[in-house]
Amino acid sequence: MDHEAAVEHVRETFADAGFGVPVEFSPAELLNEKVDANRDPYYVLGACNPAMADRALDMSMELGGLMPCNVVVWEEEPGVQQVYHLSIMRAGRLLGIAPDSGEWAALCADTGEMVDEAFATLDSA
Repeated sequence: MDHEAAVEHVRETFADAGFGVPVEFSPAELLNEKVDANRDPYYVLGACNPAMADRALDMSMELGGLMPCNVVVWEEEPGVQQVYHLSIMRAGRLLGIAPDSGEWAALCADTGEMVDEAFATLDSA
């Protein structure tokens, strides 16, 4: 699958799993333009589920500094794309900006299930 089609597929898959994409950009295009970096296609989709974000901010206002969750799509070689996601909910705990509580663990589990659903769909495409 080419890069643009992969980005669209990831966007649609995460939407189907309950995420909006309020922010997106291409670091590769920016770097290629600004510093003549000659980067291969690399795209960031800022995915967000408003209900989960609201729950998270109720427990940790600092977590907003990591929002939205980024899903990255890059081209490893022509026609071969890689998709990566880092859980800001889990990262927030590791960074010490989220509580060590059962409520936070439940939020991590809930968002993790949503992301797992999206990745399972990506893996089957």
